[in-house]
Amino acid sequence: MARPSKLSDAKWKEIERRLLAGEKAADLAREFKVSRSTISTRVSKRIETVKTVANQIFEADQALKSLPTAEQIMTINLVDELKAISTHLAGAGRFAAASAHRLAGIAHEQVQQIDDAQPEKTLAAIQRFGALTKMANEASHIPMNLLAANKDVMKVAQKDAPVLPVQVVVAVEDASVPEAE
Repeated sequence: MARPSKLSDAKWKEIERRLLAGEKAADLAREFKVSRSTISTRVSKRIETVKTVANQIFEADQALKSLPTAEQIMTINLVDELKAISTHLAGAGRFAAASAHRLAGIAHEQVQQIDDAQPEKTLAAIQRFGALTKMANEASHIPMNLLAANKDVMKVAQKDAPVLPVQVVVAVEDASVPEAE
C-alpha cells in the first residue's frame, strides 16, 4: 500500500501552479523534498491537460479574431446558444430522471394492490401498473442517453486520473462480550 503524501493539498496546488508558470519539476522536487517522479506521477498529467486545453482556447480565440466583426458576433452567439442547449439538456435529463423515479414508485404502489392468487380480480391495478411502468421507462430515455453519451468521456477521465492510495481498515470485535451501555 502506498504511503500518504508528506505534502499537504495546499503544497501540491502550489507545485501545480508553479509548474504551469514554467518552473522545472526537478527544481520543485528539491525544494519540497520529494522525488521528481512523485511530482510527475501526481501532477504532470493534469498539468499537460491544462496546457492542452489552454492551447485549444488560445487557438480558438485566434481563429475568432481572424473573422470579420459581424461573424465574430455570430460565432459568439452560436457558442452561447450551444452552452444554453447543453444546460437545458442536462436539466431535462435531471427532471426526466426524477419523473421516471416517481412514476416507478407509483407503479410499485399499484403492484401491492395485485392479488397474486387471483390476478384477474385486480385487472385494473395490473393495467395501471403496466401504464405507469411504460411511462417511467419512457421518461428514463433522456437521462439514459445522456449517461451513454458521457460514458466514453468518463472512461478517458478515469484512465487519465491518478490512482490515489487507499487504506482499508477492518476492525474485529468479540461478539460474545456484551456492549457497555
